[in-house]
Amino acid sequence: MNAWILNEFLYFPEDKSEYIPAVIELAIILVLCVLVFNFFRRKARRDAEKTKELEEKIARDKNSSKQH
Repeated sequence: MNAWILNEFLYFPEDKSEYIPAVIELAIILVLCVLVFNFFRRKARRDAEKTKELEEKIARDKNSSKQH
């Protein structure tokens, strides 16, 4: 791409206080991403434990039915 095409989209303000809203928004989005990521990790861990318990129950039932 030609450099003059990219210059149309780049904007660097002289007044650096214009960056403050963008930094605040970035921080909020970053915190939300971390919270959602941790939520999914905890949910996956709980689901894995439930699945393991269900597998163990099925294995016990299967073994007890073979013994009879």
